[in-house]
Order: sequence, then structure tokens, then C-alpha cells
Amino acid sequence: MFAIFESLGRQYKVSVGDVIRVDKINSPEGEAPVGTQVAFDQVLMFGSSETEAKLGKPWLLGTQVVGEVVEQGREKKGYAFKKKRRKGFKKKIGFRRAFSSVLIKDIKTA
Repeated sequence: MFAIFESLGRQYKVSVGDVIRVDKINSPEGEAPVGTQVAFDQVLMFGSSETEAKLGKPWLLGTQVVGEVVEQGREKKGYAFKKKRRKGFKKKIGFRRAFSSVLIKDIKTA
């Protein structure tokens, strides 16, 4: 069984037991601690095989992907570089994107 859901503008294909990295998940108090239960409601597709799948328009109502936060961290450093030729302008910016690792526990349907 698998599901495709959307979180913060990105789509993920998951099944029960998968560990995925999503953009950082925050709770109302701040950073979500390890062990926090999270539910993703914006499920786009759900099914046991790709030929027998239910599609949402745009989402399947009553379907949730439930997971647990396993880790909070930051990825390897990435770089953005800008240059304007013949002007002497160069700019290098480094960044580290924050992520949350989520263990998929269950896919609930209505």
C-alpha cells in the first residue's frame, strides 16, 4: 500500500515503514521534539498498486498519512553563486537547509 502526499509544496510517495526527510516540522512551541506524532492531510493519491489507485481532486478527503518525527537536523552545505561578467561582481552564498526525518506509521482512510 502506498500514498502520495504534499507537504510544504513538495510531493512524497511513501508506504508504511518508510523514513523520509521533509522540510523542518515545527510545533506551536517551536521545534517539534523527537517522538512527536505528525499527520499529513493533503493526500493526492492512495492505493495498493498503481493500477488500483484512488486519485483526489485535488486531495482525498478523510485520508491521512500518520508519522513520527525521528530526527531533526540540517543537510550538507549547499552553495549559490552569482556573477555578472565584465563587471567584477561575484557573490557566493552558503546555506544549510533544515529537515525533519519522519517514520511513516500508518495510512488512514475514511
